[in-house]
Amino acid sequence: MAGRSKKSVTQAPPRAVEDSELFPFHLDAQPQGLPPIEVRAKPKAKPEKPHYHDHRSRLRARFDEAGAGALADYELLELMLFRTIPRQDTKPLAKALLARFGDLSAVLAAPVERIAEVKGVGPAVAQDLKIIQAMLERAMRAPLHQRTVISSWSQLVNYCRVALAHEPREQFRVLFLDTKNQLVADEVMNEGTVDHAPVYPREIARRALELSAASVILVHNHPSGDPKPSAADLAITREIVAAAETVSVRVHDHLVIGRNGVASFKSLGLL
Repeated sequence: MAGRSKKSVTQAPPRAVEDSELFPFHLDAQPQGLPPIEVRAKPKAKPEKPHYHDHRSRLRARFDEAGAGALADYELLELMLFRTIPRQDTKPLAKALLARFGDLSAVLAAPVERIAEVKGVGPAVAQDLKIIQAMLERAMRAPLHQRTVISSWSQLVNYCRVALAHEPREQFRVLFLDTKNQLVADEVMNEGTVDHAPVYPREIARRALELSAASVILVHNHPSGDPKPSAADLAITREIVAAAETVSVRVHDHLVIGRNGVASFKSLGLL
């Protein structure tokens, strides 16, 4: 073979071996003959009940079993707020309202704008409180239409206190009575400032004639809280008595309502 030239042989570079040649099946394919793999989601944890949930149940149960007398004022207010604010602890709000205004009667009688100043109070809470106040006033007024007012003195005083004791401005009202001393109408004759409400005796006499009233009871409030009659109260009462007499209408009494009590002109010998 001497003298014969050798042909150069060019060798191809080694070829990369694909994984699919070594493992001739798809790794993510489901093997035949086996049931499908079921992937189960982890059960979601049940949300915990709000911390006030059990408290509400206990409070409702105590009201049902023992009645309102077994609950403090703030707890009664809580019960009402449960319905207005269903997903919130209402105890702090009930206590805040009482702390601001003093008692349940004052909370209900407070003006909407002052109620709204309490943190956590929205329009729904303020409206519900005023609805309860309106219902309470009407409930207390109803028996007065059915009974002799003079013989239900304590009921009359309670009604007047609910309506006027916590009014921020002075208000003058007149209760018009028939010949049997039953209530014909309860009307606000005027509203004024924090210490004065202008009253017109002739207007009261004219209104008494329109309603065929036989007598009247005058009622006004002192926003200061002190029910003691002032010199101006005495003077206007004398003028109203004189105007009423000209149309044969009798003034039974004049009540002055304050947060600290009720003053009766008749009881004080001023009428």
